[in-house]
Amino acid sequence: MTADHGAAAASPPRKRTAYGKETWKEIAFLLSNLFTTLAGFVYSVVSVLLGVGLSVTVIGLPLLALGLSGARLIGRSERARARGLLGVKVAEPSPLPRHRGFFGWLWGTLKDPVAWRTQLYGLIRLPWGILTFTLGLVSLIVLWPVLPFLSRGLTNADRGMVRGLLSPSDELERRIAELESDRGVVVDTAAADLRRIERDLHDGAQARLVALAMGLGLAKEKLLDDPETAAAMVDEAHGEVKLALRELRDLARGIHPAVLTDRGLSAALSSVSARCTVPVKVTVDLAERPAEAIEGIAYFTVSELLQNVSKHARARTASVEVWRAGERLMLRVGDDGAGGASFDGGTGLAGLAERLGAVDGLLVVDSPAGGPTTVTAELPWRSRPTA
Repeated sequence: MTADHGAAAASPPRKRTAYGKETWKEIAFLLSNLFTTLAGFVYSVVSVLLGVGLSVTVIGLPLLALGLSGARLIGRSERARARGLLGVKVAEPSPLPRHRGFFGWLWGTLKDPVAWRTQLYGLIRLPWGILTFTLGLVSLIVLWPVLPFLSRGLTNADRGMVRGLLSPSDELERRIAELESDRGVVVDTAAADLRRIERDLHDGAQARLVALAMGLGLAKEKLLDDPETAAAMVDEAHGEVKLALRELRDLARGIHPAVLTDRGLSAALSSVSARCTVPVKVTVDLAERPAEAIEGIAYFTVSELLQNVSKHARARTASVEVWRAGERLMLRVGDDGAGGASFDGGTGLAGLAERLGAVDGLLVVDSPAGGPTTVTAELPWRSRPTA
């Protein structure tokens, strides 16, 4: 099965029944069209005509801007209605940027394409709302056999209007919405990493160092009275120091391994592969090193995928391949295990896909039942700045 970041483990489409819940939702949408389109038409006509008509006065343009601001709220409610009853998933437009002062707000609102298209949506929908309400009501009463087909055809036109007039302005708007979502993922991931580091320090090295300090304090008290016991306690403290140093090295390696900084991806991936429970063949074909941030993400991606191999795959061998394809850094981790990996399988693949998506990356899983499993990741290539 192949899955990607946008559609993880997608289920097969369900067959639509003639008088199923989808049909009744569409009928409810058609019958509610009259009231929503009437309200939208009245709002659009009054707000636009009042604002334009009074534009020769000082209150005209501010009234028009307020009307456009309200149109955005109407557009949001119409998108919610279409999403709930028609299953139309339209991204919310990005909010207007903050402008300094009254005139900045006024100009920014007056040139808002989202609000103007919502006003246009309200103006042209009144005849359609009357028509769909009438046809929906008549077919519900006397045209019962053709009701599912009629409702489907009419609501398809509604779907087109919603997508055409109430969707974000253009590709840039959609891109802004994606980046805002990705920024939230990055912030959440960074916060989770900080909590993990704090927990590891508190429960591991810090607790061991506290015990070490107490042991040395007791050994100091017994140094004169019982030298043999004090020597044994110092020897025990020496062992605790070694364990604390090992824990601190492991923690530092989890934050950013020194081998990655010093020797690059090939050496770092060979090091992390050596800790895998199965033999791993590592192939890195890069003429130059990518930017530090991309290199770090690539390392931790492979590290997490190899952890999945150790924990879940029941494999005998695994492989890691890294290469550059144009402006993309490609990673591929494969194993000959049992397969069946998916984004909802509790293996952390969904979170990994989100973190890669936050930097314009992509994660694709090919893991049929019985294996083998191949996970391919893409990252944007960014060259390391020259000194």
